[in-house]
Amino acid sequence: MRTARRSTPIGRPAPAASADPVALPRRTPLPARHPEPVLDVVVPVHNEETDLEPCVRRLHAHLGETFPYPFRITIADNASTDRTPRIAARLARELPGTDWIRLDEKGRGRALHTAWSQSSAPVLAYLDVDLSTDLAALLPLVAPLISGHSDIAIGTRLARGARVVRGPKREIISRCYNGLLRSTLAVGFSDAQCGFKAVRRDVAERLLPLVEDREWFFDTELLVIAERAGLRIHEVPVDWVDDPDSRVDILATALADLRGTARLGRALADGRLPLAALRRTGGPGQDPELPPGLVPQLLRFAAVGVASTLFYLLLYTVLRPTAGAQAANALALLASAVANTAANRRLTFGVRGRGGMIRHQVKGLAAFLVGLALTSGSLTVLHHTAPGAGPRVELLTLVLANLAATLLRFLLLRAWVFPGHRSRRTTGSSAS
Repeated sequence: MRTARRSTPIGRPAPAASADPVALPRRTPLPARHPEPVLDVVVPVHNEETDLEPCVRRLHAHLGETFPYPFRITIADNASTDRTPRIAARLARELPGTDWIRLDEKGRGRALHTAWSQSSAPVLAYLDVDLSTDLAALLPLVAPLISGHSDIAIGTRLARGARVVRGPKREIISRCYNGLLRSTLAVGFSDAQCGFKAVRRDVAERLLPLVEDREWFFDTELLVIAERAGLRIHEVPVDWVDDPDSRVDILATALADLRGTARLGRALADGRLPLAALRRTGGPGQDPELPPGLVPQLLRFAAVGVASTLFYLLLYTVLRPTAGAQAANALALLASAVANTAANRRLTFGVRGRGGMIRHQVKGLAAFLVGLALTSGSLTVLHHTAPGAGPRVELLTLVLANLAATLLRFLLLRAWVFPGHRSRRTTGSSAS
């Protein structure tokens, strides 16, 4: 059936969050036969009269050939002033299962919020009109949502297996942004801004009222809230070719993202987001309160930590008479940090092979510097407050300081050094 939704009023209130914090029901696979569209792919556009028609026709042909369920394509035109609305209307008339909506304000997040809020499809997705992402990744993207395996799926350009063609400027900006998210919000997903994502509708209905941003930070905010609530995020490495004609204002977008990160960080710290209402109820294959594998991971980390601490104390005791307290502490901590990172890389986080080894050691040494500052500071305070303290008191002080440094180190290893191996998310392949 050919339909075209001509207009959507701006300012329509988002679905209200339920006052009763009832958890999401357990995930279940969609039925093999579904009379209505299973997938609704939204294409947000603003003044895209050149790219719109070839994009939608190519997407429609691809879905018709490869997607085994009924589907819908929704063109979300947000405040275009060129021929985009007329092209969208014609495509909706000519291509079965193609709709369009018209918004009076710009903003990718606004377009997605509106289109997803109105859709009845059980799986909602979006992709950028320039088709930078290879459409071959579309079925792998939505399959875990259809099967009930995951809640959200994202394309990633930063995981092993992805093939990316873009200039160094955009590559650096992308990696810096995702690094900033890992260091400030401790996220586990690898690529927040790839324009290739999907979400189950029952999850979107709970998430959308909580997402404040209506522009480029929309993706990041949605993912951070979902991850903090313990929802399962599936990552698919994609083939991606940069669009040289991109009209994104990088500076303005970066400043807006920084403001969004600060706002979201405050909301999370203040406990203003009802994350409990987003969690899934228990059942086979569902996520418990603790991420799967976290307890065994902690036990392995503790075992490595005990061995590293014994190695550190032995080395410190050997070096102390000739090198002095501060030098012996620094040398012993450096040697044990290198060994600790290598052991945790293999035993705790399950990283195999040499890929990323140097990067992991560099980040591990950064965590070492934090531990060095903590333990050296404790020695400095001890020598200042108790100048006559002997080696036994020094050892006791260092053991206590190392306990605090060890806890901090685990958090840094989990959130920053090995973020691609956190157990709360799943990936199509190991992150690099």
